[in-house]
Amino acid sequence: MTREEFLAELDGLVDLEPGTLQGPEKLEDLDQWTSMAIVGFITMADSYNGTRLGPTQIAKCATVDDLLKLAKVD
Repeated sequence: MTREEFLAELDGLVDLEPGTLQGPEKLEDLDQWTSMAIVGFITMADSYNGTRLGPTQIAKCATVDDLLKLAKVD
């Protein structure tokens, strides 16, 4: 999965049109960045490359780029 594909899936998790998220967006500004989106992100990261994440790690992320780094998305 490419960075763009991962971002498109993340767009879907937060009810945005594909291509909306680019990376620098602040998570606190995303209305749909909820606990359900976080669970979906954890699942995405695991299926992408087997990265096991927990809520504490995600809570330290401030931007979409931080999430991508955490999930080891190039």
